[in-house]
Amino acid sequence: MTEQNTRAGILLMVATTFIFAVQDGISRHLASEYNVLMVVMVRYWFFAAFVIAVAGRRAGGIRAAAATSIPWIQAFRGVLLVAEICVMVLAFTLLGLVESHAVFTCYPLLVAALSGPVLGERVGWRRWAAIAVGFVGVIIILEPGFGVFQPEAVVPLIAALMFALYGLLTRYAGIRDSAATSFFWTGTTGMVAMTAVGIWFWEPMSAPDWAWMATLCVTGALGHYTLIKCYELAEASAVQPFAYLQLAFASVLGISLFGETIRPNVAAGAALIVAAGLFTLWRERWARA
Repeated sequence: MTEQNTRAGILLMVATTFIFAVQDGISRHLASEYNVLMVVMVRYWFFAAFVIAVAGRRAGGIRAAAATSIPWIQAFRGVLLVAEICVMVLAFTLLGLVESHAVFTCYPLLVAALSGPVLGERVGWRRWAAIAVGFVGVIIILEPGFGVFQPEAVVPLIAALMFALYGLLTRYAGIRDSAATSFFWTGTTGMVAMTAVGIWFWEPMSAPDWAWMATLCVTGALGHYTLIKCYELAEASAVQPFAYLQLAFASVLGISLFGETIRPNVAAGAALIVAAGLFTLWRERWARA
């Protein structure tokens, strides 16, 4: 990888995090007005169409993209991701963008913690220490010992756990299938599962909100495209630390558009989580080197 490619990959990762933050802001607005399942279903209709269009333009077409030796794992990945999105969008309506993302930021630490039992990878004591520090940050955000504990605060933590498992299954699938195949199964199986559930919660939508929904669909496809191009240009270990910018972008949107605030414990906890996550990424890169 050249230095120029790495720089371009970093810029694409920054752009991706901004696009996903905008997508989260639109999801928060729509899910506060309409059923979460319907919002995610319509979004996945467009996402599946985008995935199929991308597959059709590659060598071998849709048949080649769909070919897999592990169909059940690929299907479970797709369903798990769409379920995680539903849980995270629900968290936006319960807690807002700032606090939801502050807790969700711990998912790389969950990936590191689960990589041993799920994939058989070795996790050294330094990474375990970073994971422990990160979860201290989560506890600081959740404040379980102060006043009445809000069960809603656990919702983004559940989403983070689901996304971490999805990431590990994606890594496992990547040993056997191409990225194009995993991408195809992610979009199509997620769309089928979401339609089977979401169609029962259909609600009439106003014209302005249909415009927001169209924007949500476009940002979803655009974000996935920029992320794919990002990983084509640069190594994951070089660009992954910049994924934490999504927390910053989402916080700015939450404060400026939705009147949210950043409580001191949330800021302190998020800082611990991000620091622990960056250390974990550095250790993984050092170990590979």
